[in-house]
Amino acid sequence: MTTRLALRRFSAIPLRRLGDKRWYSSAADGFDATSSSSKAQPPSEAIDGFSVFPQELPSNAQDPSKDDFINDATSPPRTREQQMEYNKHESLRDWLGRQSRKRSVDEIVVLTGNIHRGSEILHNAVYNKGTGFNHSERERLGVRGLVPPRFFSIEQQAEKIWQQQVVMRESNAPKIARWRHLQALKDRNETLFYRLLQEHVEELAPVIYTPTVGEACLNYSRFFRRARGMFFTKDDVGHMHSMTYNWRGDVKIVVVTDGSRVLGLGDLGAHGMGISVGKLDLYVAGGGFDPQEVLPVCLDVGTNNKSLLNDKWYFGLNSQRLEGGDYYRVIDEFMRAIRHRWPNALIQFEDFQTKHALEILTNYRNDYLCFNDDIQGTAAVVLAGVYGALKVLGGKDRSEIRKQKFVMCGAGSAGMGIVAMLHKAVVKSGGLSEEEAYDNFYIMDNNGLITNERKLEFPREAAVEPFAKARKATKELPDGASLLDVVTKSKCTALLGASTVNGLFTEDVLRQMGEQNERPIIFPLSNPTSNAECTSEEAAKATDGRAVFSSGSPFEDAKGAVSGRLMRANQGNNLYIFPGLGLGALLSGAKTISEEMLVSSAKAISDMLTEDQIRRGCIFPLIKEIRNISARVAVRVIKQAAEEGQAKRSVVAIIESDDEHDTKLYKYVKRAQYVPEYRPTVFPVEESRRTVDDY
Repeated sequence: MTTRLALRRFSAIPLRRLGDKRWYSSAADGFDATSSSSKAQPPSEAIDGFSVFPQELPSNAQDPSKDDFINDATSPPRTREQQMEYNKHESLRDWLGRQSRKRSVDEIVVLTGNIHRGSEILHNAVYNKGTGFNHSERERLGVRGLVPPRFFSIEQQAEKIWQQQVVMRESNAPKIARWRHLQALKDRNETLFYRLLQEHVEELAPVIYTPTVGEACLNYSRFFRRARGMFFTKDDVGHMHSMTYNWRGDVKIVVVTDGSRVLGLGDLGAHGMGISVGKLDLYVAGGGFDPQEVLPVCLDVGTNNKSLLNDKWYFGLNSQRLEGGDYYRVIDEFMRAIRHRWPNALIQFEDFQTKHALEILTNYRNDYLCFNDDIQGTAAVVLAGVYGALKVLGGKDRSEIRKQKFVMCGAGSAGMGIVAMLHKAVVKSGGLSEEEAYDNFYIMDNNGLITNERKLEFPREAAVEPFAKARKATKELPDGASLLDVVTKSKCTALLGASTVNGLFTEDVLRQMGEQNERPIIFPLSNPTSNAECTSEEAAKATDGRAVFSSGSPFEDAKGAVSGRLMRANQGNNLYIFPGLGLGALLSGAKTISEEMLVSSAKAISDMLTEDQIRRGCIFPLIKEIRNISARVAVRVIKQAAEEGQAKRSVVAIIESDDEHDTKLYKYVKRAQYVPEYRPTVFPVEESRRTVDDY
């Protein structure tokens, strides 16, 4: 009988529950993990003073492959002796089930005996270290001879992979090729992948996520190599709760999409999984989430994309997209299943089409720990950008926002989320009344300016209603007025785009913005790059480099055509917001995410700008500092949760004893962040003498 290898990450405690049907390796009790029977073997000798971390196993324990008596969920009836043996370890199982805060140095790998365990470890992306196994690990884990003899640290390995990326960049390789190169690394060695991404997040974020992930999603069925995350379909209704137990363990955050509006590319169905996977990679690299505690999800409710339905390689459901009550029943069952399985998990909605996005958010935001990054995250990062722009313009404080007049091109979920948050900021920071603040906004859709004469569709355009009512149609600016007319006659100071219409900001529009403003604020926010309303070069040319520019996708800095003035091409990346927001919400123990938490996040980002960055036209801090940025955002979110009465007592105690710089709270957040380091897999022999009481 050949035993089976089992791997699992686990905190540094010396005992393991019996209900896992696994063999355990222990040098201390003489149990030989490589044995093919349950008969006790003579104590094995320690190699270089190390042994596999000990696991207590009763000497009369039965072979799990022969008898399922230790499976407490699906086992056949136990005999009296078996039940007594089971009960004897019940309190221990309960103790092991209680979670404690994990530290990087406490993470270990629990291994069971198998004559082929070495090759299986090397093919497991979570545990594989490649040439990073030290001598003791190679000997004890059975990988000696299976990897090259020379040892390389994770720093050396990351440097080598980075040099490969540099060669691809300098040879002008397509970004999708670089994306595939990184995905192959992730399939081999997750720890090294996240180490590389963390160290070079400024350059690799656009490769891992937008805009490159858009091209990946268009071809996701063909690029598919390894299953990641979970797919829930309309055919799974009634089974979603039980399906969640197919996932390997605890989950702290879920990113879910239905693939109906992927990055402005339209309905991509099950290919939307690429968005969820890429977003969570940024949660790990930017926020410090443990990659073993994140769950990417795609709700496959069909697709209306004819090219996908006619594609014989498309791996999603080959049917039309669900609508109406059937659609919302799928959403509701999924939400209930996640909350029942992981009651404290944060759920982030991603790339749902407008007609569903607002309604889903409204339905669940007050009862679940959830938010929509397209609506709320984008709004918060734009608000942070506006606050940063005010500093570049020489504004004394945030109250200067009341002087700004905004033209928003795009009345979808993202656009209306942005203007709603800006409107609140004008009221709270600017000191205007709600009615007065409405006069600072002009909303445009594909039919032109939206005024009180527009007939709106409900509930899809409910968010537009208060802005439409406040904008009275006039002879100068009638309903449906063109963008150039609106910009000219409104004398707007800020032009924002969330339309996904490439080239919408024409040369005439941009030039007019430059003529009526010394430093016009121009934010083409649509993703990917092919959908941007204008490029940085076009904005710099039309305004002679005077614009305060920020885009959704990355662009290069550009110079004015006349003066040669360098215009900073800022990127309003949601990466500034969502990792810190999620981290703060989870660490505080909050039950919901409030609008005030999002506003606090935006303020935290603008407060991190240095005087030198402001002089250079930067409206966001450097993305390479994203770990520290996320930590500062998390601190503000935690403090806001405490003000709202949502924070845990232990967190409130830290806040109450902290100084004005939030030193203790910042350290609390930093300690909770995952660091991609190789975990130890073997320990000194003396460690094997510990018992449960030692922990």
